[in-house]
Amino acid sequence: MLDSRFAPTALLGVAKRYDELAEELAEVSVPFYRTTAEIMAEVVGFHLNRGVLAVARRPEPLTLDEVTEKARTVAVLEGVNDHENLGSMFRNAAGLGAEAILFGDRCADPLYRRAVRVSMGHVLRVPFASVPDWPSGLDILRRKGFQIIALTPNPAATNLATAMTGERVALLLGAEGPGLTEEAMRATDIRARIPMSKGTDSLNVATAAAMAFYERVRLS
Repeated sequence: MLDSRFAPTALLGVAKRYDELAEELAEVSVPFYRTTAEIMAEVVGFHLNRGVLAVARRPEPLTLDEVTEKARTVAVLEGVNDHENLGSMFRNAAGLGAEAILFGDRCADPLYRRAVRVSMGHVLRVPFASVPDWPSGLDILRRKGFQIIALTPNPAATNLATAMTGERVALLLGAEGPGLTEEAMRATDIRARIPMSKGTDSLNVATAAAMAFYERVRLS
């Protein structure tokens, strides 16, 4: 968080963590309230925690222009409302070089506590923004030079490795189960699939995104 745009206003933690973070805390003017591990567990709600809890204000949302200005690979989500999937998506994006996550219709809040935790904090570092006027707003990305690629289990779709070769790629992903709406599918340039073993027709949405992100790294 200290390296993100989400500046903390206060921290609560055990004495050991204060000592470990002393160098970083010396660079910011943020009060650190020391407490016991038992009280930390009561505040957090479970015993498994990192020994420090931060409070921050939400900054003004980033715009689509801001997060895509220099990006080559972005993920665009529709209906992804599972916080664990969302958190994993951000973690995968950070680890595999996707520069931004964009939200279409009916997505969960990326700053929900569970999403932040599952992302290992990368929700605070990977830029995100909303796509207006969904799904017609995808045309904004197209005008910026992005090729809109929808992931689908359809066996007639283009192989993922072949589809991900464009200079700028916007990977469109839907929720597990219903997938992408027909309206969103019609707004795409390419429909791509991940080749899978017989008897398996789909993957977890965050896992599928990770494979696509890796293809971009491999092909770059």
